[in-house]
Amino acid sequence: MLDKLAAIEEKYEQINAQLFDPDVVSDIEKYKKLMQETKHLTPIVEKYRELKKAQNDYNEAKMMLDEGGLDKEFKEMAQLELSENAEIIEKTQEELKILLLPRDPNDDKNVIVEIRGGAGGEESALFANSLFRMYSMYAEPKGWKTEILSANPTELGGYKEISFMIEGDGAYSRFKFESGVHRVQRVPETESQGRIHTSTVTVAVLPEAQDVDIEINPADLQIDTFRSSGAGGQHINKTESAIRITHIPTGTIVECQDERSQHKNKDKAMKILRSRILEAEREKQNNEIAGERKAQVGTGDRSERIRTYNYPQGRVSDHRIGLTLYKLEAFLNGDLDEVIDALITADTAEKLKADSQ
Repeated sequence: MLDKLAAIEEKYEQINAQLFDPDVVSDIEKYKKLMQETKHLTPIVEKYRELKKAQNDYNEAKMMLDEGGLDKEFKEMAQLELSENAEIIEKTQEELKILLLPRDPNDDKNVIVEIRGGAGGEESALFANSLFRMYSMYAEPKGWKTEILSANPTELGGYKEISFMIEGDGAYSRFKFESGVHRVQRVPETESQGRIHTSTVTVAVLPEAQDVDIEINPADLQIDTFRSSGAGGQHINKTESAIRITHIPTGTIVECQDERSQHKNKDKAMKILRSRILEAEREKQNNEIAGERKAQVGTGDRSERIRTYNYPQGRVSDHRIGLTLYKLEAFLNGDLDEVIDALITADTAEKLKADSQ
């Protein structure tokens, strides 16, 4: 591990030197890429330097004790120094093991979240809207921007499906644990007997795909235009501004009709299409790697029931880590960090376990 850390520190110094090179500074893309790399290496290098200092202080204290000749007071000080630095070394080494785990290359990306109503009809569609609101409220205090890409609303204010983008540094690292089936248990407003109904909503979280991530041949696309339509006559267009894009090799179909401009709808549809194709490739690769899924805490299986929202008890339960909180209202108002932090901790522990085997 120490050899690896020394190599990382050397690379860090080389990158820092490059950042002062006028040729690099004038190349915006290269400069941006190096700054991003520095950002990821900095916590590792800082922790490594902390480890080196603790090891140096430990060795000096040990040398003083081994040489002997110290009075009682100095001996006690040296022993305290030895003990304290031994603790720092142990703690820092464990922290470095976590920092050295392979990073998800998508963690810094924006995300496209797709929410679809499942079992439960209109009640499911209404809960899809509740989840959209929850994620939007979670993003807002972090300074992340939410933009609806495509939506299919119902007359009662729900969504049969809605796709939206969350733009912000590290958005995918926080949202990626939301993929899966979300179950809601509550009494619908239309239920006269007061019986609790169970409905489900499916959430898919995709890292935004850039042009450099995936190349799509225009010849592989079938692009159709049609007139927009909406619940209750809303958003209806007299022009054919709605877009349907079919990626012929994969059969992936994306529709977008939220904007009145055909050009804007096409741009949004292409964002979703690129991300869906990239995600399909990523899932294929993950499935080919033995044990990959075992080192994750439910980050992608859309058929997995991951969470239950129980309104009568004010309870939210995450089934992957056995965590239950009695703060449903706050959770639905965007207070997700406690659960997301716990999921990240559990995922890290699984990866450390897999890495040590």
